[in-house]
Amino acid sequence: MVPPVDNLIRSLSRLPGLGRRSAERAALALLRKPELLLDTLVSALQEARASVCCCSVCGGFTSKGHEPCGLCTDATRDDALLCVVEEPSDIFSIERSGGFNGRYHALMGKLSPSKQTGPADLRLGTLSERVARGGVKEVLLALSTDMEGDATAGYIGELLKPLGVRVTRLAFGLPADSGVGYSDPLTLKRAITGRMDV
Repeated sequence: MVPPVDNLIRSLSRLPGLGRRSAERAALALLRKPELLLDTLVSALQEARASVCCCSVCGGFTSKGHEPCGLCTDATRDDALLCVVEEPSDIFSIERSGGFNGRYHALMGKLSPSKQTGPADLRLGTLSERVARGGVKEVLLALSTDMEGDATAGYIGELLKPLGVRVTRLAFGLPADSGVGYSDPLTLKRAITGRMDV
């Protein structure tokens, strides 16, 4: 295969959910109609690179001109309820469910010995600080239902216990070994409604 095409396929295959075959199909579709697809994609990628950042409060995605993000500055949201997610993309999934109206905190991962991700690699210090400042009455853990998600939930439960807040976890309406980002809105809404103490 031509090296630039192979490089494009290799780059696309690094994206979550795209294996080698899917990346190959996407790359060839982009190259077949470069003015319609490729140029638009390149422009969108450059714009995202230049203007998207992580919110300094919740860790979610925002534009550099809107810092902190709209969810953190929205006065109608419940400050007493804080939802902890693994990744900023999980915030989009929970918002789509329409079942949550509190604040968010993205950890930027989960505890994972296999990936050498420990507590210092996550936004756990800023989580403790947010809760310690007061006002938060419940911390809802919207984490994956795999072993690493369970370990992260247990760690956060112990971390926040001295601060006197209620720590809950999404009800196990989510499929095992699945993440928040892969769940449909109805399942997420039911899981939020049926949350339980850790």
